[in-house]
Amino acid sequence: MEAGFMPENAPLVVLTLMGTCFLLGVAGLIAIYGLVKGRRKAVKKSVLAGAIVAGGYLVLLLGASVVSDEKVLAMGQQKYFCEIDCHEAYSIVGARTAKTIGEAEDQRTAAGTFYIVTVKVWFDEDTISSRRAKDMPLYPNPRMALLIDQHGQEYESSPAAQRALERAEGKATIEFTQPLKPGESYTRELVFDVPGDVANPRLYVTLAGGIPGPLLIGHERSPLHKRILFDLTPPAKPQAKGRL
Repeated sequence: MEAGFMPENAPLVVLTLMGTCFLLGVAGLIAIYGLVKGRRKAVKKSVLAGAIVAGGYLVLLLGASVVSDEKVLAMGQQKYFCEIDCHEAYSIVGARTAKTIGEAEDQRTAAGTFYIVTVKVWFDEDTISSRRAKDMPLYPNPRMALLIDQHGQEYESSPAAQRALERAEGKATIEFTQPLKPGESYTRELVFDVPGDVANPRLYVTLAGGIPGPLLIGHERSPLHKRILFDLTPPAKPQAKGRL
């Protein structure tokens, strides 16, 4: 598959955040020591130093977000997530619509239209650091997946429709936190119930939860940063050339 997006300098970005937190911690300790000992100059200097460090990091964080561009990956292109010393790749390998899902008492009917998106998750063995064992499993951070329509409206997956589809296909639920060894992959189907007039929907898969994602420079969940989305339109097949 074709790589569509890979985070740049991910280890350096994490180290920058850790270094900033360390310096702020040192400044805070010095300020506390100054207060206890009654040394006002030490308190002022430590507070000023902390403000400069925090302000500089904030400028870098927002600056990277402002200059970012929204990216839309074609079906089959991969979006990488960095787990510091290795990378996990996500791609769309299929998308279809349906009005009903499941069988008999498990059948579910969409309020609008069901969008069924098949996501492939792969642990890219070529991104492993030299310090990591070749058979050591990766326990990914939690992810969230949203379908976004042409107006920017977001839709979460339908748990009931998801269960109905899995029972009908005889499949077990696979979470995005599924451990993977280098080179391993799996596919997971996501079901969204969206209004019937939704056109050109796109899938947004990103880090779930809060810290540290929004505090990482260049992370798509940092303030004002543009998203990396998946297009759900199958690529056009090349037309056969006619004889001359």
